Order: sequence, then structure tokens, then C-alpha cells
Amino acid sequence: MTSSAEVVLADFLGATLGGVRPADQALGVCANGAVRWRWQDEGVLLLEPAEVKEATRSVLLSAGVHGDETAPIELLSKIVADIAAGRLALVCRVLVVLGNVNAMRAATRYEDDDLNRLFGGRHARVPQSREAPRAIALETAAQRFFAEASNAPGARWHLDMHTAIRASAFEQFALLPYTGGAPTRAMFDWLADARIAAVLIHTEKGATYSSFTADHCGATACTLELGKVRPFGENDLSRFANADAAVRRLVAGATNDADAAMPRVFTVIGQITKQSDAFKLHVAADVPNFTPFARDTILAEDGDYRYVVAHDEERIVFPNPTVKPGLRAGLLVIDTTAETLATLV
Repeated sequence: MTSSAEVVLADFLGATLGGVRPADQALGVCANGAVRWRWQDEGVLLLEPAEVKEATRSVLLSAGVHGDETAPIELLSKIVADIAAGRLALVCRVLVVLGNVNAMRAATRYEDDDLNRLFGGRHARVPQSREAPRAIALETAAQRFFAEASNAPGARWHLDMHTAIRASAFEQFALLPYTGGAPTRAMFDWLADARIAAVLIHTEKGATYSSFTADHCGATACTLELGKVRPFGENDLSRFANADAAVRRLVAGATNDADAAMPRVFTVIGQITKQSDAFKLHVAADVPNFTPFARDTILAEDGDYRYVVAHDEERIVFPNPTVKPGLRAGLLVIDTTAETLATLV
């Protein structure tokens, strides 16, 4: 007879959506004794090598912070199954997090509030939101995980995997949270290995999960945008093969492809903020992320507020006029590839 623990490990996604909890035990061993596991919360599973050394890397792998971004969730579930069965070697401590489980079940982005805007304590501003308790739980899970992590340089990682609402000039790209320091070469080498085409660098602290772990847990963190939103079961996972392979190499301790090309780099230089319901975004609904606009183009108006392109070329990312007033309706970035790659540490 198959135990509930075996079900959770073999099909972490299906078990999570079905509300299956390891009733017989919340911890155990798998992969013929090579891996220890602990079920910590709904959608939160810790996997560790049987012997954890002082310098062992700790990697938080999250997906489903937006419940309708399904492909990375499916990839993570397959990674769990392969580690548990011994098909994928594990040399890191790994915390697998499926973010907004209730939204995943409802096949929606979120229930009340965008979960990826509630981290860093911002959930306290919306105490009645159904997302607020989950933001608290995910912050707690990350802090508990990294509290037991090595303090060695590069020993703490967080990859938060998403898919985008709209098309993009770069189908797969990454966003690096603001840390006050230069980006790390280790992260750029990994992004190149994953064949990520572009990187967007934030210049202010944000409210995302990766921003929280970078700021509060000392993690080398990024948000990955890996394609388009699709329902469960309708993803062509072959389109995500490069990122999937790079994640697997990371947890298995395998080397990166040293010949992989570095991604293009863009730095945030402006933000469009929706101030009221009178907000107008002068960007077509089908305009892809990273579409360029020339100097003096008016991109948004809201009463006396206007956003006008101030550089020879600015590219827009995540344009979304339907957000709630007070939230970001678009980011503006410029190309900083040469100067950024020259300063990697």
C-alpha cells in the first residue's frame, strides 16, 4: 500500500493541490537513504543530503507565487520526484516552495492581492487579504531555512520561477533584486548556463519573494520569467529544458557550461505608477515586454501625472494598467550590458 509520504514525494504538485499531507510521518529518508526529507507546510518541502557539511550550499526553489504560472510548478514537482527516486543527485540543502496554493487550485493569479507584492512585511497593510497569511508563512519558511545555512560566500541561493502574462522580446529573462552591491558573477554564470537571454537589475528594494530573501536572508536571489502563462497540463515543458537542466546541475553540484553566452543586461531607470482609476497607459495590450520607446514618448497619464521617456531609448517591462491604484503599472529600463558585465564580482 502506498503511504501518503510516498505520494507527496512522487507527485508533490498533485499531492499539494489535493491537500494530501504525510499523515503517517512528516519526515523520512528517500533515494535509497541518500536524502532526508521533511514536509514543513502545505507546498513546502525540505530535501537534504544525508550528510550536511558546514559549507553545503542551501538553495530555495520556489514557483507558483502567482497561482496561474504553472510550468515552473510542474518542473519543480518533477525535480522533487527525481531526487526522491535517486534519479537526480542532491548535494545541496533544497527547500521547495509552491507559493500561492489556493490560487493554484483556483487557476487564478491570486485571490485578493498579488502575493509577490506583500513580502518584507507589506502583508501587514492588508490584514484581511487571503494572501497575507501565506506571505507570512513563506517569509517564515525562508528565514527558518536560511537560519541553518552556511555563511560562506555563495552558499545561499534563491531561484523564484515565474511565467509572464504577455509575450517578450526576450522569452526567458531574470530580475535581480536590489542589494546595494554589484551583481555576482556566480549568478550571471548560472543564468548564462540556463540560456537566460536578458537580465533586469532593480535599483530599489522591492516587495517580491526574491527581494525578501536577498534583503533578509543574505541569499543570492533572482526572479526568473520563463515563458507564457498556461493552465496546468498545457505547457510544452521542452521550452523550459535549458532552465530545468541548469537547476538540476545546481542542486547536483555539476559545473556550468563555461562557453555559454552572457545575457543582455538592462537596468531600471523609471517606474510607471497607477495613481487612480483615471490612469491611462498608452501602450497596446499586445506590446511585448522590452519593447523600446524613443525620447519624448508619453507612455502614461493620470490626472496631472505623466510618464515621458527621458532617454534616447527606454524599454517597457510588465506594462499592466489593470493593477490597483498605488501599484506599479510598468518598469522602464535601459541597456547596461557592457558596464554591468565589467563590474561582476
